[in-house]
Amino acid sequence: MTTNYKYRHLPTTLKEVQQRGWEQLDVILVSGDAYVDHPSFGIALIGRVLEDMGLKVAVLPQPNWQDDLRDFKKLGAPRLFFGVSAGNMDSMVNHYTANKRLRSNDAYTAGGESGFRPDYAATVYSKIIKSIYPEIPLILGGVEASLRRLTHYDYWSDQLKPGILIESQADLLVYGMGEKAITDITNELLSGKTIKEIKEVPQTAFIDNDFNYSTENKDFVKLYSHEECLKDKKKYAANFKHIELESNKMQAQILVQKAAGKTIVVNPPYQPSSEEEIDKIFDLHYTRVPHPKYLKRGPIPAYEMIKFSVNIHRGCFGGCSFCTISAHQGKFIQSRSQKSVLEELKKITQMPDFKGYISDLGGPSANMYKLKGIDLKACEKCQRPSCIFPKICKNLNTDHDPLTNLYQEASKIEGIKKVFVGSGIRYDLFFNKDEQIKDDKKRYAENLIKNHVSGRLKVAPEHTSNEVLKQMRKPSFELFKKFNTFFDQVNKKEKMNQQLIPYFISSHPGSKAENMAELAIQTKELDFKLEQVQDFTPTPMTVATVVYYSGYHPYTMEKLYTAKEKNSKLSQRMFFFWYKRENRKLIEQKLSSIGRKDLIPKLFRKHIKNNG
Repeated sequence: MTTNYKYRHLPTTLKEVQQRGWEQLDVILVSGDAYVDHPSFGIALIGRVLEDMGLKVAVLPQPNWQDDLRDFKKLGAPRLFFGVSAGNMDSMVNHYTANKRLRSNDAYTAGGESGFRPDYAATVYSKIIKSIYPEIPLILGGVEASLRRLTHYDYWSDQLKPGILIESQADLLVYGMGEKAITDITNELLSGKTIKEIKEVPQTAFIDNDFNYSTENKDFVKLYSHEECLKDKKKYAANFKHIELESNKMQAQILVQKAAGKTIVVNPPYQPSSEEEIDKIFDLHYTRVPHPKYLKRGPIPAYEMIKFSVNIHRGCFGGCSFCTISAHQGKFIQSRSQKSVLEELKKITQMPDFKGYISDLGGPSANMYKLKGIDLKACEKCQRPSCIFPKICKNLNTDHDPLTNLYQEASKIEGIKKVFVGSGIRYDLFFNKDEQIKDDKKRYAENLIKNHVSGRLKVAPEHTSNEVLKQMRKPSFELFKKFNTFFDQVNKKEKMNQQLIPYFISSHPGSKAENMAELAIQTKELDFKLEQVQDFTPTPMTVATVVYYSGYHPYTMEKLYTAKEKNSKLSQRMFFFWYKRENRKLIEQKLSSIGRKDLIPKLFRKHIKNNG
C-alpha cells in the first residue's frame, strides 16, 4: 500500500494534525469505512473538495462507539462542522444478508474484519457527537442518510422509520452525491450564517417547523405525515411516487413531511454536473491508497476490488425498481471527459504494484458513458423514472462510439497491457427498434467482447418472466437470448471461449414459485448453471421495497404479491439450483402443491437421462 505520490492523506490522528502545524480543524469527517483516499470512497472525495477550498480537514474513520468515546474527542471540536457518513454502503446492508443473518466480514474494513461499525451507523455517530458537542453543526451525508431522508421501510427492524433527521439529531442532511451541496453549505457558514439559517441549498434536507404552507407557495409537495403512513400503508406507497418523481426531475419541487411533531423539508436536487465540474472532482489530489495506519491489519477488500479501476461516469437512467443508484447518484448521466479519464489511467500505471491490467473502466452501468437527451428541453419536462423502460426513449442519444473510442485510447497508454470492463453491461441499449444490433452498437459490442472481457462478461437480465420483469422495469428476456446468441457468435468467430454471466433475483415483488420454475427451465435450456444470484433485499428508497412493505404498487395502487416468509423466499431461491440433487424432491413437492406438475418433466427430464 505504499505510494510514490507527493500528496499526503488527510490526517486521522491528533499527531498527524499537529505535524501540519494546525491548532484547530475546520471540518472533521466521520466515516463507518476505513479511510481510503480514492475518489470511489465518498469521505475521501468530500475531504479533498473541502481541502481544495483551503480548509483544515481530518478524517475520523470507524471510531469506537462502545468505550468511553475517546475517538470522538481526540481531535477536538472543528471550527465549522462535523460531517457524518455510515460509509459507502447502508450499514444494515453491510451487516446483514437478505435472510437477516449477520455477515462474518466487512469489505470496507482492513483485513475484511466485521464489528468496526454499529448498526444504523449514521444515527449512532450523530447522536454521540451531539451529546459531546451539542453546539457544533453536524451534517449527515452518504448512502445511508440519503436513502433514509424521509419515512422509509427498514427491513431489518421490520418497521417504518421516520426521516433520519428525527432520530439522529443532525442539523442538516445532504442527499445524493454531495460535493456541490457541501461546498455551498461551507461557503454559507464561512459567510457568517448559522447552520439553522441555511435553508436554500439544493439537495439538502432539514427540519423547519415554521415552513410556509400558504396557498401562494406552490413550489412544494406536501407528503402524508409519518404518522399517517404508520396507520395507512397506501399513504406510504402514495408518498413514494412523489419522492421518486421529484428526485428524477430537472425542475423539481420541494418535498415536505411532518414527523414526530416536526417538519422535514427536502430541497430539490442540483442540475446534473457539467463535464468540467465532474472532472474537477476526480482530478483532485488523491493518493489513491488506504491510509498507512492499516498496513499491519491487512488489505481492505473493497479497495482491492477497485484499486486498478476507473469510474468514467455517474448516474443511471435504467430506473430498475429494486435499485438505489438513481435515488443516490441521479437519473441523468454525468460523464467525465476523455482527457480526465486518461490522466487517471496514467496515474495508475505509476503505482508500484500495477502489473498492466485495468480491472474495470466503467460506471454504475458500464455502457452509459456520454449518453443523454438529444433535446434537453424535452428532458426538463420528462417525468419518466427510466429512459429505457418500457422502451428506449426516442430523445435518448445512445451512440456508443465515444465509449469505443475511450477504450481504444486507454489501451494505447504506455504501461497498460489490457483494459477490462468489469461493470455490468446494459445489453438492451444495443438493440434498435427492430431488435437488431447494428452500427455503433455493433462496433462497441464486438470490440467489448473481443478486447475487454476478462473471460467473463457480467449482465443482469434479473428474471425470465415478462410479468416479473415489468415490475422490475427490465426488458424482455428475449433480448437476453438474442444478446447471448450474438456473444456466442463473436466468440466463435474470434476463436475465444468466454462466458456470459447473468445475474438473477428471486422473491422480487410479483415473482411467484411458478415464475421461478420457468426461470430455471429457460436458463437450463440455454445451458446456464446459475451462480450470480441473490434474494431480493428491501432497501430504503426503491419501488420494490415500497411494494414489499405496503403490498401496493406506488404508481398504480394495484395489489401485488411478494414472498415474505422465510420458507417462501427459500423455496423461490432453490429454483436457481435445480441441478443440485438435494433440491429435486423439494422442487417437485412445491410444483405439485401449486398445481404445476407439468413443469417437472421440463426441468428434470434431461437430468434424469444423464444421471439415470
